[in-house]
Amino acid sequence: MNEDVRILAIESSCDETACAVVRNGHEVLSNVVATQLELHARYGGVVPEIASRAHVEAVNPVIAEALKQSQTTVDKITAIAVANEPGLIGSLLVGLMAAKTLAWMWQKPIIGVNHVYAHAYSPTLDAEPVQYPAAALVASGGHTALYRCDGPMNITLLGKTIDDAAGEAFDKVASILKLGFPGGPAVDKSAREGNASAVRFPRTLLRGQSLDFSFSGLKTAVLYHVRGTSGGRTQQDVQPRSIEDYSTTEIADIAASFQAAVVDILKIKIRRAVNLTSARTIIVGGGVSANSALRSTLQTQAAKLSCTLRMPELKYCGDNAAMVAGLAYHYFKAGQLANLDLDSRPTIM
Repeated sequence: MNEDVRILAIESSCDETACAVVRNGHEVLSNVVATQLELHARYGGVVPEIASRAHVEAVNPVIAEALKQSQTTVDKITAIAVANEPGLIGSLLVGLMAAKTLAWMWQKPIIGVNHVYAHAYSPTLDAEPVQYPAAALVASGGHTALYRCDGPMNITLLGKTIDDAAGEAFDKVASILKLGFPGGPAVDKSAREGNASAVRFPRTLLRGQSLDFSFSGLKTAVLYHVRGTSGGRTQQDVQPRSIEDYSTTEIADIAASFQAAVVDILKIKIRRAVNLTSARTIIVGGGVSANSALRSTLQTQAAKLSCTLRMPELKYCGDNAAMVAGLAYHYFKAGQLANLDLDSRPTIM
């Protein structure tokens, strides 16, 4: 008899309210995402209080739509999964309460999932399983980290950002260049028209063979460049510039040069992780995995390292519930279930 384990998952860790139904860990039957981009665009970043209120309004409609699109009735749902860590505490609580309510009302088991780990699982959605061991990079607006993965549930942290995440740096540079929000797609689009060698921005790699990340200095270097000043010194005869003084071509050159620096840093760190872990596969997930320059560069690098590159489809790069449901399937099969006292944990482990 064919297996039919259907997990309904809820994801609300930041500013996306999402619900999905996934069968047997890979087959996505529905993946509904209610975005809040318009609500936060005027602020140039996510406002936690606004995000929480928007989740309250959206969570019931996205659950109903996910069930409808998947043509799944309650009796066919095997378990309820929820991203309970890490993220914005108010946002996490909305999804967690919704999941607990469904689990209690429908008498289904509940499974808590780390949504960063779920990003590392996202390349398997609507695709073949990953060959382990793997070196996994998860890069988003809130997180940039490297992991050794020996299986979907066996994940070991190798290195993480000590300041800004890569996606956060994209957002801040997009703000500096007046490209709009969210910054990742805006910088990527502008960079396609620019010269990546126009400005030599620093590649902060930290000491030795460190697998940690730092993007704060790179972001600051872009700011100083745009203002026409050098960090750490005062020049009375230099007239600071504003972004309005730059042509579209100059802005594209800065965007492309910044993006090239980020991609270089990520590429070097991934190579170090592969060498350390003897990985057969390189996994990349999170919002930054949608970046066109990164995807192209890593295809070449993976071939040089004799690794298979696994990246999610673009629709699974950002926060979504399908990746949560997919990973939860493995917890369900292993009997690793939670109780209704499951709590939210806003900080990453």
